[in-house]
Amino acid sequence: MNLQGKTIGFGLTGSHCTYDEVLPQMKKLVDLGARVIPIASYTVQTVDSRFGQASDWLSQIKDITGEKVLGTIPEAEPIGPQKLLDCMLIAPCTGSSLARLANALTDSPVLMAAKAQMRNQRPVVLAISTNDALGLNGVNLARLLSTKNIYFVPFGQDAPEIKPNSLVARMELIPESCNAAMDGYQLQPLIVEKYRYLTS
Repeated sequence: MNLQGKTIGFGLTGSHCTYDEVLPQMKKLVDLGARVIPIASYTVQTVDSRFGQASDWLSQIKDITGEKVLGTIPEAEPIGPQKLLDCMLIAPCTGSSLARLANALTDSPVLMAAKAQMRNQRPVVLAISTNDALGLNGVNLARLLSTKNIYFVPFGQDAPEIKPNSLVARMELIPESCNAAMDGYQLQPLIVEKYRYLTS
């Protein structure tokens, strides 16, 4: 896979527990030759958690990409009229961001970037990480699955015995998913096993 000459927007939202899985894929996109433009939600920029400090995550993102992190709606808006991106990725994509995107709400830099990309009828790839994808958010997932130019990183249940409504993308498939989306197709299979915890 060669992504030389491609520009990929990499939107991060507040599923803090998946950043350790996501950032290596950001580096892999860079290593494959893509220019990666990071876009961070307000949660990513401000919330410290047991998974790390916001400032540390932002520093790592800057080091990986060599780019300024877009952190406001006005900074993300030119993605549309300037046609800056070949692909827009949201990874991780929380249930909150999934619901807002499905209902055309633009209240964060990441969602502004996605809306700007959709305006140009160019691909938006979602790597979901949400505890309610098979619950109340199921209707939003279904809406986006049937939306033109929206693609998904293959996903599966991550802990069905204790969180039966939860779905998480296979983050290691981010580069392949973006490559496929830029070629106009959904990477298959879409629904895959994430983890399985065997019970006695």
